[in-house]
Amino acid sequence: MDWVGIGLFAAGGVAVATGLLPVTEAEATVRRIAPLLAFLGAVIILAELTAQAEVFDVLADRLATLARGRTVALFGVCVGFAALTTITLNLDTTAVLLTPVMLALARRLGLPPLPLAVTTVWLANTASLLLPVSNLTNLLAAGRVGLGPVAFAGRMWLPQLAAIGVTALALWLAYWRRTPRRFAPPPAHRPRDPVLFRVALGACLVFVAGVLIEVPLWLASGAAAVVVAGAFALRDRAALRPGLLPWRLLVFVTGMFLVVETLGAHGLDRFAATLIGDQGGAAGAFRSAATGMGLANVVNNLPAYIAGERGIEAGHRTQLLALLVGVNVGPLAVPWASLATLLWWERCRAAGLRVPPLRFLLTGAAVAVAGTGLATAALLV
Repeated sequence: MDWVGIGLFAAGGVAVATGLLPVTEAEATVRRIAPLLAFLGAVIILAELTAQAEVFDVLADRLATLARGRTVALFGVCVGFAALTTITLNLDTTAVLLTPVMLALARRLGLPPLPLAVTTVWLANTASLLLPVSNLTNLLAAGRVGLGPVAFAGRMWLPQLAAIGVTALALWLAYWRRTPRRFAPPPAHRPRDPVLFRVALGACLVFVAGVLIEVPLWLASGAAAVVVAGAFALRDRAALRPGLLPWRLLVFVTGMFLVVETLGAHGLDRFAATLIGDQGGAAGAFRSAATGMGLANVVNNLPAYIAGERGIEAGHRTQLLALLVGVNVGPLAVPWASLATLLWWERCRAAGLRVPPLRFLLTGAAVAVAGTGLATAALLV
């Protein structure tokens, strides 16, 4: 991941230095993504400190307790937990922080880890439609379509339900239905520092409330991160290490955008526009969603969205939202299709979990196609 990010950043710098990407366009790109980078850095710090305050561990154990030893009930609460984390705290947060929690939970319950792991990565992508905060692509689209968080959710709640429904059904059929029917509930997890736990949980709730009342995302996430960091400074200063700043992720995203701008100027935008076409109505929406899904699994969902966005006229809001459905729900077949999927794959490898590549590709592709299609249909309702 480090080498990929550094390579992208270096490639973007070379493009600017050689004139492949004009300096004015590079500056405009950096200005556009600066609030996104501020938000992404703050929300990852917030989530990392929240995890260290054991909020995720307590919630996961509470959910396992709610299941009362029944695997089918655990499946439901795991789907809900992963979806809620993605919707409120960003899909990359789900991939980075919820994956090890789910794997640890599987070990504690004596269950196979793969179903819980796949639940995390699929819902990190497919549950990222509802709010602008849920996905970087949403943040880009929200400004283009002129929708605040509440209005954005008003357009996307039905597609979001459709995408989660397809994902849940596929998870049960492909990964969960062969797991043991019952498990021994774990003992209640008690945080080491109840004060840090309460502050972190409260800060997350305030952050979500700020998003809903349309406080700028960088400000809401930054304020919440400062509150939690202040609590750690008073009670566990050793946790405030330089590694909390996700510089690798920020370098990756910056380099990605610079490279995408360069590729767009030299053919990618025209190619995406040709695939999307200029049809309106249902046909245009489905073509847009299919293009986003296909390109996301070839080059990653961020460049797929940016290239597709430029091929859609400003007034075609539904077509643009359909593109968003494709690049959010669709990147499930290959590890590089989204940053969240790539981060999840590395977390699984670090934990010693082998993910069968062919099974992952086939099941992920099926969910991508079915989920994108049904969510796009729901968008047109």
